[in-house]
Amino acid sequence: QVQLVESGGGLVQAGGSLRLSCAASGHTFSRYIMGWFRQAPGKEREFVSAIIWSGRSTYYADSVKGRATISRDNAKNTVYLQMNSLKPEDTAVYYCAADPRVNAFSDMYNYWGQGTQVTVSS
Repeated sequence: QVQLVESGGGLVQAGGSLRLSCAASGHTFSRYIMGWFRQAPGKEREFVSAIIWSGRSTYYADSVKGRATISRDNAKNTVYLQMNSLKPEDTAVYYCAADPRVNAFSDMYNYWGQGTQVTVSS
């Protein structure tokens, strides 16, 4: 069982930056693929970014490529999403997800956090 708690969301002006964090419980965190997804009002949840257990491979949606950086600290059981040059269309609830074996781009992760709101004002 893995529990995930996101933090770091908030209100930011367009062009600003935020760093989202996801703290995980469970001693097998280092074995999990970690993903970030987001859901805007009236829209389906969409993939944002993912990182494999070693951190050597990372994946990004085209919409955030070049503006987002995912990283993980297995010693702290935490995964991060640094978002720069934020746009109003980045406004959404951001969710952290974990799974030991999943297509990183899919939403078939077994474990999900409660989400953290990111609002970007124009």
